[in-house]
Amino acid sequence: MLFGKHINYYYLRFLPAMLFGIVALIVVDYTQLILPRLYRAVVNGMIYGTAEIDGTIVPFSMDFLLDHVCLPMIGVILCLILGRFLWRVCFRGAAVRMETHLRGRMFDHCKDLSQQYFHENKVGNLMALFTNDLETVQDCFGWGVLMFCDALFLGVMAIARMGQMNLTLTLLSMIPMVFLLLIGAIMDHHLERCWDARQAAFSSLSDFSQETFSGIAVVKAFVRETVRLSGFRTLNKINEDTNIAHTKLATLLNILVTLFVESVICVILGYGGYLVYCSSFDAGQLVEFIGYFTAIIWPVMAVSQLVEMRSRGSASLKRIGALLDAEPDIRDASDVIEPAPLRGGIAFRALTFRYPGAEYDVLREVSFTVEPGEHVGIIGKTGAGKTTLVDLLLRTYNVPDGTLFLDGHDVNRIPIHTVRKSIAYVPQDNFLFSDTIASNIAFAGDADNREAIEAAARLADVHNNIISFANGYETVLGERGVTVSGGQKQRISIARALIADAPYLILDDSVSAVDVRTEKIILKNLRQCRDGKTTLLIAHRISTIETMDKILFIDDGQVIDVGTHEALYARCPAYRTMVDLQRLDEEREEVSSDA
Repeated sequence: MLFGKHINYYYLRFLPAMLFGIVALIVVDYTQLILPRLYRAVVNGMIYGTAEIDGTIVPFSMDFLLDHVCLPMIGVILCLILGRFLWRVCFRGAAVRMETHLRGRMFDHCKDLSQQYFHENKVGNLMALFTNDLETVQDCFGWGVLMFCDALFLGVMAIARMGQMNLTLTLLSMIPMVFLLLIGAIMDHHLERCWDARQAAFSSLSDFSQETFSGIAVVKAFVRETVRLSGFRTLNKINEDTNIAHTKLATLLNILVTLFVESVICVILGYGGYLVYCSSFDAGQLVEFIGYFTAIIWPVMAVSQLVEMRSRGSASLKRIGALLDAEPDIRDASDVIEPAPLRGGIAFRALTFRYPGAEYDVLREVSFTVEPGEHVGIIGKTGAGKTTLVDLLLRTYNVPDGTLFLDGHDVNRIPIHTVRKSIAYVPQDNFLFSDTIASNIAFAGDADNREAIEAAARLADVHNNIISFANGYETVLGERGVTVSGGQKQRISIARALIADAPYLILDDSVSAVDVRTEKIILKNLRQCRDGKTTLLIAHRISTIETMDKILFIDDGQVIDVGTHEALYARCPAYRTMVDLQRLDEEREEVSSDA
């Protein structure tokens, strides 16, 4: 059996089903112990030619066999079949429902965890929790309770009947069992440690495989198949070694169980045979006693399996508990209020930010305002802090109170759901799901509104590309959208953001993979469809943002200047240098292409 704060609740939740299963199990165990008495009647009848019924001696005949042996045995068999079916349904059903509910809790908790948690815990490790670890806990919850109850009831009833027949022989039979229980208790800790190491090795192997397959294009491009294969072999060997270590311990425990069980058989045959020789027992009684002991062999084996199962379950439950106990770093404050619908205003007031665990500030004393409906370009060198700005708007990380406001409301006083619902976001990586193009675009809108989907695709200038595919909008994309080009991925992501029609739109370097003509079409469409709504566009090309209402120029985590393109070019030397260098590069590219 397995106990812990994350699983105890399920014993109460599924108590009726498990109690019914225990009742069926007790009936099966009691019925099973009728068989040794029938064996005794047959053996004594064959030896002495008579049999005893309720204290009366009767001839051992065919009528006796049919009426007092065969018919009762048929009833016992039918009862065993029905009872075992019922307790399997009860215990297995409760275990499966527990697993389903616990998996749902784990997934629901994962969606509330911050990005920092997923940076520290890789996908392979998390998938191991949802597969191997959860299945192990399910086994302990269902079969663990079953084996414990079966070992308890069947063992106690069988030992009680053995004691009624001969107490001395029963005590001699139990001596090896005591040693077996002691060995099981000693090995429990070592088995748990081995299983924990096994699961950690499996997580590493799973994560390495997932990462390799996700980046297979890069692996092939750099001809690094051999290197990745070597890395996989190393992790696979570690996984093999940890599995073998655990299997050795589990096998050793099973061998010891078999050794002690067989030693008890020797004791029963030796001392029991002596009792038959002394006429204290007859042959039928010895067979009956052996039948009772045979019945408790399974409980003894169950104890060893429980030890091994509990060690695995405890290790897996600890890993799952670590996930469920992880506290979300980003959460609503106790005094949040639901504001009026946001209109698009933004204000940064001397905001300084440092990533958790980092050694230096990424943003320093950032202050600027964006009026509702403005189109703002954000530009700066790589690593200047542009993406960090929009991450803070989305409440991906915590910000100090009084440093970031939306429509005059401190962002920390607005529910996180409201903030994110009001912002449509196109990230740098342009993540697409392995689903149809229509479903990817409608991810932020109504999946049944085909007109809105196509309208968003036209605004992102990707409609003509989509209809050129054999299945059009029903084309299923590969993992992370690998079946479309980089420019198409960007435009599908833009369409997904536009269909949300949110007060804020953030595009993080979202037109870098398209040509200049397509870029101008998208920017023109954004001007028209986003009129009156706030748009923030992060870019590296001056041509992308020079027509914006204002431009935010960032360098080394600080806002250097804010203004129109013309104003910045006139008064900001660093901005002017960036513009001149980009124009010079464009002229060189034109000369090279003409040549």
